Amino acid sequence: MTNYTKWGARWSTLGTLLCGSALSLTMAGTAFAQDTATADEAKAETGREEILVTATRREKSVLDVPYNISALDGKAIEQRNVLDETELLRSVAGVGVIDRGARNSGTLNQIRIRGLNIDSNALGDYAVSSVASVSTYVNDTPIFANFLLRDLERVEVLRGPQGTLYGSGSLGGTVRYITRKPQFETFGGSIAGSASNVDGSAGIGYTIDGVLNVPLGSTLALRVVGSWADYPGITDYVNVYELDGNGIPVAPNGVLASDASYKSVKDADWVKQWMTRATLLWEPVEGFSANLVYAHQEDDIGGRRAQAIGNDGWGEPYGRYENGSVQLEPSTQNVDMAALEMEIDLGFATLTSSTSYYDRMGDSTSENTGFYAKAGFLPYYYNYPRPMASAVRDFRDKAWTQEVRLVSDGGKLFDYVLGAFYRSQDTVATQGSYLRGIKQWWDEWAPAAADAVTGDQDFAYRRNEHFEELAVFGELTWHATETLDFTGGFRYFDNSSKNDTFIDLPLYAGVFSPTTATFETDENDVLFKGSLSWKFASRDLLYATVSEGYRRGGTNAVPLTGVFAENPDWQVYKADTVINYEIGLKGRRGGITYDLSAFYVDWQDPQLNTATTNWGFYAVINGKAARTQGIEAQIDGYLGDALHYSLGYTYVDAKLTEDVYIPGNSVTPVALDGARLPGVPEHLLNWGLEYNAPVSSNWDLFARIDGSYQSGMRNALGTTAKFNVPLGGFSLWNATVSLSNGPFRTSLWMKNIFNQRGVTGVYTEAYMGTSPADGYYGSGAKELISLPRTVGISASYSF
Repeated sequence: MTNYTKWGARWSTLGTLLCGSALSLTMAGTAFAQDTATADEAKAETGREEILVTATRREKSVLDVPYNISALDGKAIEQRNVLDETELLRSVAGVGVIDRGARNSGTLNQIRIRGLNIDSNALGDYAVSSVASVSTYVNDTPIFANFLLRDLERVEVLRGPQGTLYGSGSLGGTVRYITRKPQFETFGGSIAGSASNVDGSAGIGYTIDGVLNVPLGSTLALRVVGSWADYPGITDYVNVYELDGNGIPVAPNGVLASDASYKSVKDADWVKQWMTRATLLWEPVEGFSANLVYAHQEDDIGGRRAQAIGNDGWGEPYGRYENGSVQLEPSTQNVDMAALEMEIDLGFATLTSSTSYYDRMGDSTSENTGFYAKAGFLPYYYNYPRPMASAVRDFRDKAWTQEVRLVSDGGKLFDYVLGAFYRSQDTVATQGSYLRGIKQWWDEWAPAAADAVTGDQDFAYRRNEHFEELAVFGELTWHATETLDFTGGFRYFDNSSKNDTFIDLPLYAGVFSPTTATFETDENDVLFKGSLSWKFASRDLLYATVSEGYRRGGTNAVPLTGVFAENPDWQVYKADTVINYEIGLKGRRGGITYDLSAFYVDWQDPQLNTATTNWGFYAVINGKAARTQGIEAQIDGYLGDALHYSLGYTYVDAKLTEDVYIPGNSVTPVALDGARLPGVPEHLLNWGLEYNAPVSSNWDLFARIDGSYQSGMRNALGTTAKFNVPLGGFSLWNATVSLSNGPFRTSLWMKNIFNQRGVTGVYTEAYMGTSPADGYYGSGAKELISLPRTVGISASYSF
């Protein structure tokens, strides 16, 4: 067992900051008068409802939470016709996302808060071992599944580590999607639909959504949500092989000839998604409630939304929305989630139990021919006509969790939260790589040695991991005065994991033998949090927080003997940890709501998803150290009664503070001290301006224009331009106009008004480009682009 806590240093740093903050606030305290404002008073002042959140496990205003948090109301998300999680999170200050489109959007969590990322932006085709630096929740269930944004109460974005309040710990922050509960008194619902067209697409996309709320008595109610989305796609795969009945490239002049037959597939990245969610709420007596939620979603995607770079093998440049892959790249995802959440009022505290289970799985096919060509494999190992390397990947992630929390009722002197969390998780990731047609060619070229080649599969990989986590966590808040609070928090965790890995190169008979490797590891630690908050006026809060976060370690389980042996230093990767220092000021003055914070994050042993040196096992390694620092600022207010504005700005300076080496090589670094962390723009800006007012006795008008800007960033770590290339900055603008008459609403909307490419990741030509000398005339080099200009119309009716 390994304990990573450096007790003395942590307590010294924590104590110095909090004592200094307490002294400064006490000295300044006499300068201000205090009268505590309630949510009702805030409404009376502004004339508008205030969003209440449960991020601290108690319902309170965002302005009373002593760390940086944003909340988006579900009605506002619907009004704005937000299409997906990427668009939603771009409207939140300080949140970065890598936009991959719908393909593999549920495979890998690419939310980035406060710059805590060292993985390549191009990562995402397969499930990695390392967990995300930002945790995501649906209600109280820790899950990442990219559910459609339908019938939400609100979305909460919490910046910084949250392990002292949430069962699932986090390194950089937490995003919570909170669904609407059934209503006992009202039978009703809504039906909505939309039609849209995307620049580059020849078709019309549409969505159909429905909500039904059914009271089943005075203590029981059911709410059912259903959603279907069908989008035609924009990307043209312009040089795809014609395939025969066995999925092998057609040979027009015989198997031994070098020519091939190609076709173009229009709008290949089509998207079909459907989601259903049912919620049953039971409140048989006062002080007790049980909420049972089941959700299911299926995604079926035709290809990758990406744009090829450079020229094809015939020297012709690729055009906009053209993909150079010689094969289609479909993907699927299915997810089921069930959760039972119960609350009981004990008089002095509320006891909450959350029991949940989820099972999500998916698969995809990826173009790998360009990778083999640029890696030098095709000329020596895969040299056959019409090369077509397919990487077929599957993943599965299933877990059940149990969380119990005891949250005290508001006390005059102390408040507390105490919880316990258990998770049992099983993950599987596989890859089968195929050289489509090599067996057919070999049998023609060397019939006397036909048995030497076993088939088209050249690589087989499977990783199974079982992970268990037990944690106890909590916070205690001391109300030192009516205006001054001290909070201390802790988290103890004990984790264990077992990893089994299988690898084989089955192409050539008798040359390689399959290998398996098994390894187990465990870790435990205690993390701490301390904060001080001072409400120096009725609408203003000053706070300082020091919080520790961690991301679990694990094992790569690489073989250490035999043909596939790797250096033993690859066997295990450590947990990475952060100490997050934050000071902030938030409040409301003259009808303007403001939030300003500065942060510094010390990141030790950052985890990097990569592959082993010898045989390319998917693996995680640890760097030594990095740090991020910056500011986050938001304002929100009204100009008159009808015009609402919001503005957010984030500055992030994120760098390595020590060189990164691969295991077993302490001479040649793969990334250098001082290198910018990838996928982290230095400047992020988001804005919104909306008008909401009646235009007649029956009709109301809602109009909004919003957007986001991010400055340039790096594509990946590295000392060469094969991966580490700059990506330019870009801005995206959206607009919507709606008219409503009672229960009826119709909207006209546009996304990405100026049709920016919005590149957030790239597969370079040096990594996956064309190679006509090896018979590869396509290209795997591509840019991941944002959704092009999209124009749509929506209508909804509530009853």
